[in-house]
Amino acid sequence: MKRNQYRRLIQGRFGILGWLLLLGVCWAGSVAADNFKEVKKKSPPPKVTSGPVDLTLLQCGNLIYADNQSSVCFADSFLGRTAQETQLKVARTFCLVKLNSEAVFDYPFCVMSGNETFALTAAERENLKRYLQHGGFILASPGCSDEVWDKAFRKELKLCFPDLTLAKIPSNHAIFSTVHSIPRLTEKHGKAVYLEGLELNGRLVLVYSKEGLNDVANAKGCCCCGGNEIADPAKVNVNIFTYAVLY
Repeated sequence: MKRNQYRRLIQGRFGILGWLLLLGVCWAGSVAADNFKEVKKKSPPPKVTSGPVDLTLLQCGNLIYADNQSSVCFADSFLGRTAQETQLKVARTFCLVKLNSEAVFDYPFCVMSGNETFALTAAERENLKRYLQHGGFILASPGCSDEVWDKAFRKELKLCFPDLTLAKIPSNHAIFSTVHSIPRLTEKHGKAVYLEGLELNGRLVLVYSKEGLNDVANAKGCCCCGGNEIADPAKVNVNIFTYAVLY
């Protein structure tokens, strides 16, 4: 029904009162929609810590970067498995930590993930460089095998280390035998895949999977499909974490 016809129907049946009522409903709907947009726009930033609470445990940071993006869809279940399957004293949950903060240097190991494109600030790039150059280790992968995030991550890494590049980690690397023997990596559909790494002064400081190691099935509050995630990601992550803190 056209707007003028609807207006005449309202006026004919209900008079001015009906017309005012219609205007009120429309106005209320418009305000509600605007308020909803405003709520979404002003969603509170993730709660961060000033540093590890228990320094007797090996802690894992969950990086917050680029205007409050964080690894919502990265499960921390591998930390519990590491504690059970090794003699390492490991905190079993992530601590949210901002990449541009000094607190990031309190964590020997951090995860970084997300969706869609992003750009780091100058302070975040500087901290990322310093963190990896001074003993830190990062495990990174996109949520849902997101190619857009993958492209942005590679670009940012190149801006931080223009003379270095991610390289395929060979299957005989210690990272595949530190705890579990992993002779072959496959994504969830059975296709053979590989991990990439970044080395500084002969030390592996970053491991990256474009398919994903997020273990989304065990990530609380995550609606991600997992994309082409690597099979049994927690087992792979146990190896990576153990390698990172022992080598």
